[in-house]
Amino acid sequence: MLFRSAHFPDDENGEVLRRMHESGDDLSKPRNIDFTVALPSKEAAQAIGDHFHKLGYEVSAERTGTVPDLPWDLVVVRHMKPEHSEITQFEEALAVLAKEHGGRNDGWGCYEQ
Repeated sequence: MLFRSAHFPDDENGEVLRRMHESGDDLSKPRNIDFTVALPSKEAAQAIGDHFHKLGYEVSAERTGTVPDLPWDLVVVRHMKPEHSEITQFEEALAVLAKEHGGRNDGWGCYEQ
């Protein structure tokens, strides 16, 4: 339990990272992590996408309808180690912009290394 609390905080991101670690994923290896934001319109996706593209991130937007009232998914790809504090900080930055455009974070994911 000490290992869990020291390395994997007791929140959703910590739980995902703990499961990744337990499945044998080497969390010290950087990889592309996809951060998804659900948005109400193509214009909102374009505005946030442009912001992150100018910062050097790969972005893509698609009307998926996964979240019915927020049908546009914007994916921002960041190459990084899957570390709790970095993931959480990046999600917080995304959340601020998403909220300004009527959207919200919709999670993150990556491939096992």
